[in-house]
Amino acid sequence: MAVNTAETRLEARWREILSVHARTLCEIDRALHPHGLGASDFEVLDILAAEAPREGDQCRVQNLAGRIHLSQSALSRLIARLEKDGLVKRSACAEDRRGVWVALTGRGRELHSEVRPLQRAVLARMLEASAAPHPAESHPSPA
Repeated sequence: MAVNTAETRLEARWREILSVHARTLCEIDRALHPHGLGASDFEVLDILAAEAPREGDQCRVQNLAGRIHLSQSALSRLIARLEKDGLVKRSACAEDRRGVWVALTGRGRELHSEVRPLQRAVLARMLEASAAPHPAESHPSPA
C-alpha cells in the first residue's frame, strides 16, 4: 500500500487536473462539432472577441500565441483554417513585417456569440463536477 505523502498527494492532484482538462476538451469538442468548431478553434475566437471587441479591431498573432496552448506553427495552421472558413481575416503588420494581425469577421463574431453559451455550459458542468469532493478527500464526521 502506498504511503500518502505530500508528494503522492501532489502527484495525484496533478493527474486529476490533467484528467479534468482532457475530459473538458473532449466535451467542448462534442458540443461545438455540429457548428464546425473544435475547442482550440473556439479559444481563438473567444480570445479575439475579448481582445478585439469591436468590428474592425485586430489582435497580433503573437498576443494570441501567449494565451493559446499550441505551438506557433499549429496556431498559424488553425488561423489559416479559420480564415478559409471566413471566420477571421489576417493582415500584415505595417510596423513589423514579420508580424501578422488577425480579426474576427462578422461571420466569426456571429458564430462565437452563438456557440459561446454552449462552451460556457460545458465549462460550468465539468468544472463544478471536478470541484466536488472525491471520496478519498472526504473526511468522516466525528461520531
